[in-house]
Amino acid sequence: MKRVIIVRHGKAVPYGYDDDFTRDLRDRGKSDAKLISTVLNKSNILPDAMISSPAKRALKTARIFAEILDFKKKNITEIQAIYEGLTTSEFLELIQELPDNIETVFFFGHNPGFYYFVNNLLKHFENDMPTCSTVGIEFNVDSWDQVEARSGDLAFHYVPKMFN
Repeated sequence: MKRVIIVRHGKAVPYGYDDDFTRDLRDRGKSDAKLISTVLNKSNILPDAMISSPAKRALKTARIFAEILDFKKKNITEIQAIYEGLTTSEFLELIQELPDNIETVFFFGHNPGFYYFVNNLLKHFENDMPTCSTVGIEFNVDSWDQVEARSGDLAFHYVPKMFN
């Protein structure tokens, strides 16, 4: 079984849209990331790989998760195209190219793209993706190249307000 964890970045500052790439996390965004990653850690949901948009708010969210989940921050892979916007088929190609020794991969990025990826990877999804939403998708396959659209099962969907 292969597992994809899709994380929308934490709550960001509501200004700086003229330089959107460097928008930072708010304190709430940082605390939400700590909260959700702690829940994952207690459930033993740990990354074999982490891939992030290089935008400041996404990368900071990834680094908080990495710290809580005991993943080396220097091993977070940054992919510019996640920030710039991928189609679902391009995102699927990214997944299908993962090495098979990876069982669980975390992706950190932005809406609306991440909402569409979740919708298109799962067999069924009718929820919203507020900031720091974390969705676990399981695929009953042995190899990443077998992952197909609308074939994943929802393992969990955590949002910070569930735990406050």
